[in-house]
Amino acid sequence: MCPFFSWRENPKTKEQIESLLQNGKHKELRDRLCCRLTFGTAGLRSAMGAGFCYINDLTVIQSTQGIYKYLERCFSDFKQRGFVVGYDTRGQVTSNCSSKKLAKLTAAVLLAKDVPVYFFSTYVPTPFVPYAVQQLKAVAGVMITASHNRKEDNGYKVYWENGAQITSPHDKEIIKCIEECVEPWNGSWNENLVDTSPLRQDPLKKICDCYMEDLKKICYHRELNMQTNLKFVHTSFHGVGHDYVQLAFKAFGFQPPIPVPEQKDPDPDFSTVKCPNPEEGESVLELSLRLAEKESARVVVATDPDADRLAVAEQQENGCWKVFTGNELAALFGWWMFSCWKENCSRDADVKNVYMLATTVSSKILRAIALKEGFHFEETLPGFKWIGSRVKNLLDNGKEILFAFEESIGFMCGTSVLDKDGVSAAVVIAEMATYLEGKNQTLAQKLTEIYETYGYHISKTSYFLCYDPPTIKRIFEKLRNFDGPQSYPKFCGVYSILHVRDVTTGYDSSQPNKKSVLPVSKSSQMITFTFQNGCVATLRTSGTEPKIKYYAEMCALPEQSDRTFLEEELRKLIEALIENFLEPDKNGLIWRSA
Repeated sequence: MCPFFSWRENPKTKEQIESLLQNGKHKELRDRLCCRLTFGTAGLRSAMGAGFCYINDLTVIQSTQGIYKYLERCFSDFKQRGFVVGYDTRGQVTSNCSSKKLAKLTAAVLLAKDVPVYFFSTYVPTPFVPYAVQQLKAVAGVMITASHNRKEDNGYKVYWENGAQITSPHDKEIIKCIEECVEPWNGSWNENLVDTSPLRQDPLKKICDCYMEDLKKICYHRELNMQTNLKFVHTSFHGVGHDYVQLAFKAFGFQPPIPVPEQKDPDPDFSTVKCPNPEEGESVLELSLRLAEKESARVVVATDPDADRLAVAEQQENGCWKVFTGNELAALFGWWMFSCWKENCSRDADVKNVYMLATTVSSKILRAIALKEGFHFEETLPGFKWIGSRVKNLLDNGKEILFAFEESIGFMCGTSVLDKDGVSAAVVIAEMATYLEGKNQTLAQKLTEIYETYGYHISKTSYFLCYDPPTIKRIFEKLRNFDGPQSYPKFCGVYSILHVRDVTTGYDSSQPNKKSVLPVSKSSQMITFTFQNGCVATLRTSGTEPKIKYYAEMCALPEQSDRTFLEEELRKLIEALIENFLEPDKNGLIWRSA
């Protein structure tokens, strides 16, 4: 008998497997039962449903058993310090999977092994879990969430004792431990342990209060916030964000933002949006923009369903809305956090001790600001797990970190949370807009001023869908053997390539020893091209979805101020990149739907 039958106690997932068997869907059965979930850029993430490569009761129990085994090996004081478990509001009737149920099973595995568990009594933003891990000095934590993914998905995000998501080698070691103990232990199915075990504590009030208090450390203009006439609209995209963003605005002295009523409360079906990802722009922000117009609110903030990311829109003088990209918001945040530091730092503070970070596929605007202002800028591999770990390392070495970001609207303001945090970012952008309003300036006008001071950084990010892994592999292998074996392209159409960095293989032509400074990441594909004309373009696969993403940015010097020319140059280069390197027609790639 298939172990999926004998090991699981969820009748809904059992029904799914039986139905596939009865209907002779052998390929789908093989796909579901013959491969296991692995850690990507954001932990384990997949559709909810039956099978070892899906998120369900059994795979969550197995993952937690593996984590227990690994943590027991790593920490002699595991059973004194405990473990944090949080969850969002996702759920699926057809597989009887909800984030809360999966979180209860996560807790059950540990409680049954006499591990104290800090289990939140209600849904929380993802940043609360890493924050709680550090505050409570727990050895690790798990958040059950698929963030902004489609409604069918769920996920399992693991945080280490340092408050950052796990990186290698922990992920690989945990996978090994999972494979060593796949059969559920006695007690692992007992989700009621959360309600009966004396080892379970609810950290909600303590963590929420401490978080809001810590938030005040990055509030610099409380008086202005209390007096402003600016109104803000907030949408929480049917997720966890509403209550927590309201509290954050209160902590900063603001009137509460106006919520979008249709999207304020949790809804696992995300019934008002095709896709619960605020990064998709104006099309998914429709309800919040219309409400803002009705309420004469000039700024809209949108947190994604687990409130770790932030989208921002601002109404312009002509009545149109500007939805800022992640890179544009980073330029604003970078300017703001440095300005506030400069105004408030002690007389003997050293700017050389100050750092900002970004992932390598994100805008280089912070690098340009750092060069001019004298602080340090560092790049990491894509994924906030790399930023979180590096920030912790810098903090331990006495450095001061003001801001870090990734272009997919993930921002870390300050260092209370070593992960992206949409709640803090929402209230910081509100304070920034309030301050600029006092100077008769909009966010968009300030952004232009930043680019004029430090050089225009114009970027475009998009993706193609590809459901065939061998095709993806073939595209990247061709780039590694472009003009012959082990030779990367020297041109892309008419555009001359200055340097190539391939973090999948560890190659970097710009380094004297030709070795990449960034860690090698064999599990995903990523190649970056630096062009003679100042453009930097990266092609990479997504860690969570069947996508080939491209990131292209024109990094101009301050004296190159012809924005129209720079935008046209970037457009033509992206066309060449797609035509020569991705070849969508030949490879059957599906364009991102507008």
